Amino acid sequence: MTDEKDLNDNEIIALRRSALEGLRKAGNPFPNDFRREHLASELIENYAGLAKEELEAELPAALVAGRIVLRRVMGKASFLTLQDVSGRIQLYVRQDEIGAPAYETFKAWDLGDIVGAGGTMMKTNKGELTVSVKDIRLLTKSLRPLPDKHKGLTDTETRYRQRYLDLMVNEDSREVFIKRSKIVEGIRRFLADRSFMEVETPMMQSLPGGATAAPFTTHYNALSRNMYLRVAPELNLKRLVVGGFERVFEINRNFRNEGMSTKHSPEFTMLEFYWAYADYSDLMDLTETMLRTLAMDVLGTMSLTYDGIEIDLSQPFSRMTMSEAIIAFHESIEAEHLKDLESTRALADRFGLASEETSGHGKLIMELFEELVEDRIEQPVFITAHPTEVSPLARRNDENPDVTDRFELFVMGKEIANGFSELNDAEDQAERFRQQVEARDAGDDEAMHFDEDYITALEYGLPPTAGEGLGIDRLVMLFTDSASIRDVVLFPHMRPKT
Repeated sequence: MTDEKDLNDNEIIALRRSALEGLRKAGNPFPNDFRREHLASELIENYAGLAKEELEAELPAALVAGRIVLRRVMGKASFLTLQDVSGRIQLYVRQDEIGAPAYETFKAWDLGDIVGAGGTMMKTNKGELTVSVKDIRLLTKSLRPLPDKHKGLTDTETRYRQRYLDLMVNEDSREVFIKRSKIVEGIRRFLADRSFMEVETPMMQSLPGGATAAPFTTHYNALSRNMYLRVAPELNLKRLVVGGFERVFEINRNFRNEGMSTKHSPEFTMLEFYWAYADYSDLMDLTETMLRTLAMDVLGTMSLTYDGIEIDLSQPFSRMTMSEAIIAFHESIEAEHLKDLESTRALADRFGLASEETSGHGKLIMELFEELVEDRIEQPVFITAHPTEVSPLARRNDENPDVTDRFELFVMGKEIANGFSELNDAEDQAERFRQQVEARDAGDDEAMHFDEDYITALEYGLPPTAGEGLGIDRLVMLFTDSASIRDVVLFPHMRPKT
C-alpha cells in the first residue's frame, strides 16, 4: 500500500504511475470483462433490515463495483468503502479468503481506484452491512489522489471546472443533479399526459428570433453563410402550431450573448410549450399545477426552503399587474406616478435609473419593475400586464392595448417562467417587427430582426394560442436551494485561467 499522506500531488502521481507500469507488466490493468449485478442501494434496501444471524444463515450473494473512497488496510484483514452511482457499501477483505498473493496485490491499491468484488452479505459485530469478499479485482487504476477525506472539495471554482471531481466526492452535488434529471423527466411526463407532443427545432438559425437578446454567431461552411445560435425556439414552435400540431413542447438549449451572474448563463436550458385554443390565464393555472406536481414527485412535499425562507407551493400563487407590483412594493409610489411618460420618467429619475431618452412609457415601467421590485419578491407571484413596447410577440389586451396578455412568474427574486397569449394578427406582428428593426438601427443589439417567413406563416393563420417558456436551470435552483445557476449546470462556462 502506498503511503501518500506526507507527499504532494506530483509525488503521489509519480508513485501511482510507477505502480501502473508494474501492473502493465503483469497483464492488462484496465480489463473490461467484469459485470456488476448489484448496486449499493439495492443491497442496503434488501438486507439492512436483516439480523446478523439471518444473513449468516442465508449468505445472499453480492457482485459490486465502484470506486474506493475509504479504506482500513490491516495485516490479514481490511475494510474498504466502495462508492457507486447509488451510494456506498462496505467491503471486508481477508487474506484467508482471497489468498495471500491476491491480498498482497490488493494492499498496494489506492484510494480512487475502481474495483469489482464478489462475495456474500454479512453484518459486522457493530451491525454494519458489509460484503464479505470472496474475489476482488482492480478494474481501473487512479493516477491522481482524491481530495482530503476530511476537508472534501470546497473550492467553488475547482468544483465548477472539474465537475467530475465534485461529483466524485460531494454527495450534495450528486443529489442536485439527480433531482435535476427527475425534474426534466417529470416535466416530460406531465406534458405528455396532457397530450403535448415533444418536438425538436434547429439550434442554428438564419435569423435569431423569439426573444429580445443578443445572439451568438457562427459560420455554416456548406451554405457559405453566417448563422445564429438560437436565442429561443419560439417562432419555429409556433410555425408547428400553424401547421396543425396544436400542443407542442421542446426542452431546449438556448444561447444568449449576455453577461454571467448567479441568475444568468449565456447557455441555458428552457422548456417552451404552445397550446392552441388557450390563453395566458390557462397557462398560469397549468404552471401552478405543474410546479406542485413536480415538487411532490421530486421532493415529496410542496413546502420548499430557499435561502432560509419557506416557500409554500400548495397555496394559490398571487397575481398582480406590473404597475400594481411597483406600487405594492414601494409605499412612496402611487398610481399617478405611472400614468404617462412624463410622470414615469420623473419617477425613474427620482430613483436614479439611467434610462435612455428614447425609452417609451412601457419600457420605463419595465425598468422600474426590474430595478425596484424583482429582487424583493419571495413567494410565487405572477406579474401580468406587461407593456406592449417590451412584448413584441404577445397579444395586446383587449381593454388596454398599451399592455399585453402576458405574465412572468417570480419566486425568490428570480424569473422562473414567461408566458403570454400569442400575437396571431399578422399585420400587427409585422408592425412590431418593424419597430424592433428601428430599435436595432438605433443601437439596441437585443432587438429582434424582421422574420418575413414567420409573417407568412401567420398569414396562413395561427389559431388562438398561448405559449410559455420555463427556465429549467432556475427551477432546479429553487428546488435544490442552490445559490448560483452554476451549481445546477454540470459544466458551466468559466473565464479562462490567468
